[in-house]
Amino acid sequence: MSDPTPILEPGRNCWRVERANRAAVVIDAADYYRHAKRAMLKAREQIILIGWDFDTRIFLDREDGPGGPTHGVPNELGPFIQWLAKHRPGLNIHILKWDIGALKLLGRGTTLLRLARWMWHDRITFKLDGAHPTGASHHQKILVIDDALAFCGGIDMTADRWDTRAHAPDQPGRRRPTTRRRYDPWHDATMALDGAAARALGELARERWQVAGGDPLPVPKAAEDVWPPELKPHFRDVSVGIARTRGGYEDREEVRENERLFVDLIRSAERFVYAENQYFASRAVAEAIAERLKEPAGPEFVLVNPESADGWLEEAVMGPARAELMASLAEIDSDKRFRIYTPVNEAGEDIYVHAKIMVVDDRVLRVGSANMNNRSMGLDSECDVVIDTGCPGNEGARDMIEAIRADLLAEHLGAEAHEVRRRLAETSSLIATVESLRGNGRSLKTFVPPEFSRTAEKIAESETLDPERPEGLFEPLSSRKLLRHLPRPA
Repeated sequence: MSDPTPILEPGRNCWRVERANRAAVVIDAADYYRHAKRAMLKAREQIILIGWDFDTRIFLDREDGPGGPTHGVPNELGPFIQWLAKHRPGLNIHILKWDIGALKLLGRGTTLLRLARWMWHDRITFKLDGAHPTGASHHQKILVIDDALAFCGGIDMTADRWDTRAHAPDQPGRRRPTTRRRYDPWHDATMALDGAAARALGELARERWQVAGGDPLPVPKAAEDVWPPELKPHFRDVSVGIARTRGGYEDREEVRENERLFVDLIRSAERFVYAENQYFASRAVAEAIAERLKEPAGPEFVLVNPESADGWLEEAVMGPARAELMASLAEIDSDKRFRIYTPVNEAGEDIYVHAKIMVVDDRVLRVGSANMNNRSMGLDSECDVVIDTGCPGNEGARDMIEAIRADLLAEHLGAEAHEVRRRLAETSSLIATVESLRGNGRSLKTFVPPEFSRTAEKIAESETLDPERPEGLFEPLSSRKLLRHLPRPA
């Protein structure tokens, strides 16, 4: 493999590249919620929570009991935020949520009452974010504490997200608040960062707050270390890229850094691209993959998706698009170097993949909120963070990126990380490694798309309900944009 050269280019495929003293990938909401609670307890001046959705009824730390580090502190998100404001006199808490998603609040019992209690407190500010183009959503998931620690990834603090890495069939904690209705296993990810990278994410969060109509927020001056002691850093002293998506709105130009980064990473791959994502419906991503599949000795692509999208409308839009793109890529994938798998647990239950992770040749690691669909490329607000071993000073990060990728595959395959490494060393193929370790019980299934109606296929091809830009919402169905540079399936 050739010596790595930097993929990250500020102003092109990322906003900034900043140094983090510590960085850690956090897999699944059980760990994220616990670490977030313990870090927020250390906050002194400012907490900014911005996301697609919030549910005040969720539990943050299901492991804490008598004698535990946060015992006696409320465990539900709503009462916990109120407790913080009461017991931290200098602390101001700002919570920003997508405005259309606010309709869900009407069916959440006590949530509206708790939101009212938040808004009555002079140091808790709750805002709805409507500063986006028609049809767009605010999709970033960021928590910043005193500019000393930031979490950025795909996990919202809302219902149906909590799960452990075991994704056990009988997990008692995997139930909705109030109704106690059981929900399916859920796989997700975020990244914790401190240092200059956390300060940059604080700047981004404050900017978003102000764009959404909030008053300008001060830069916190607190100097305490709020990193949760139980969270072991994967990386130390690394440069981290921050990539954004933002739809054009009023006088603010669109930002398409995430799209360029997806394409640049695919073009840079020498051996493989491993990705976990909620969707596979992006024209730009599929076209970049197609170009690499045409090469006689190009890289492999292993994508871990959910079996179907979360909700009938999402599946009606994203399902046919995934099927169309897969059929189109199959026309040129003569060496069978592109695979989509879906994870299941020991009982054969589908594990919903909400994580947005990408690993390229074990030299680049990306975690964020951007999906592989069109709206994440230029319509919604998104934020991803990237560790690129081509950046000066990051050369030593390769072994840890490899360890994270092996650990993720081992989790999905019900195997050990050392076995994943051994099989990859033997086969020199990520696809062959997965195929050799697939089996009954906890494993990855080869995804075979179901048949969709021709009407659904036409809607997918037009990108009408998954547009790349705001104006795409109003273009005719006959434009057939999804496959404009890809072969038509036979």
